[in-house]
Amino acid sequence: MTPLLFSLPKDHALFTPLCKGLPAIEGGLEFRRFPDGESYLRVCSDIEPGQPVIILADLSRPDARFLPLYFLCDTLKELGAGQVGLLAPYLCYMRQDTRFHPGEAVTSRSFAHLLSHRFDWLLTVDPHLHRYHALSDIYTIPATTVHATPLLVDWLRARSEPLLLVGPDAESEQWVSALAQASGHPFVVGSKQRRGDRDVHIRLPDLSGYHRHIAIMVDDVISSGQTLLRCARALTDAGIERIEAAAIHGLFADRIEDQLQNAGVQRLITTNSVSHPSNGLDLTPLLLEPLRQLARLADNRPPTPDNQAGADI
Repeated sequence: MTPLLFSLPKDHALFTPLCKGLPAIEGGLEFRRFPDGESYLRVCSDIEPGQPVIILADLSRPDARFLPLYFLCDTLKELGAGQVGLLAPYLCYMRQDTRFHPGEAVTSRSFAHLLSHRFDWLLTVDPHLHRYHALSDIYTIPATTVHATPLLVDWLRARSEPLLLVGPDAESEQWVSALAQASGHPFVVGSKQRRGDRDVHIRLPDLSGYHRHIAIMVDDVISSGQTLLRCARALTDAGIERIEAAAIHGLFADRIEDQLQNAGVQRLITTNSVSHPSNGLDLTPLLLEPLRQLARLADNRPPTPDNQAGADI
């Protein structure tokens, strides 16, 4: 049975190419907010009994987007859909993976609990796995991870200029070193001291041998962007004249891209996991086969009682 594909928001950059590539039927959806801020949602597509459904969701600003997503999943199951899977190219609430201070909420576990008790499977791209070995540590539904590194490697290999890959902090070292080895470019890693969400200090090693190189700062996520902003300033102070930045997920809180440009970053490139003008790497080819496999799995499996609409969470 051909799956239905819905998108929240409906203009997600991956929606049309995924519909064509799978193929899937484009799901019709009406969504708006009442004056008091509550959500109105209506499914405008006919759903065959047991039809598998995929929801493509932008969770880059999840607090405003999670309830409509939750309502959509429940409504689809009430209307007769079979398994309802979630494609969240950017998976939110993964960084708070431990209790750093007494009394803190470990939101990664709480959010995983919510999704696991509503959806039947999850597909995401390069989630932030720092203290978790795999998504299965906290998700109880089938959770598949796609790695976007091959897209970055191909992009870097196609560059003819001398490049220096820059990891802004120790957390990025393993990823940046693997990226450098695969693409054939040198790399350095900075050390970071974080005093707050927007108070970061970056120290870089000696860069005197790389003044002719283009420095490309690479990270998995650009969120507040303060780490890259401080790294760009440190590169400029070290005499590097050409600076770019590349990331898998570009969230760009508080219009940080403008500050990065003012700090000397001449180019930003991200995947289309989150729609943004910097999208230059298309995830569609990497997502198609995992989505087909998950949709086939859903088509051959009856709904589980815990994932029925109205189940306790």
